[in-house]
Amino acid sequence: MAERKRALITGITGQDGSYLSELLLEKGYEVHGIIRRTSTFNTDR
Repeated sequence: MAERKRALITGITGQDGSYLSELLLEKGYEVHGIIRRTSTFNTDR
């Protein structure tokens, strides 16, 4: 049995990352993604 190819996508929730992940999943890849935490705007003075 052949080992499944893996992909790690940074920015997977973005437009390019989501399209790439769908493409790779269709091709049989095991896909993992990295997202950044939401930034908070600090208005404290």
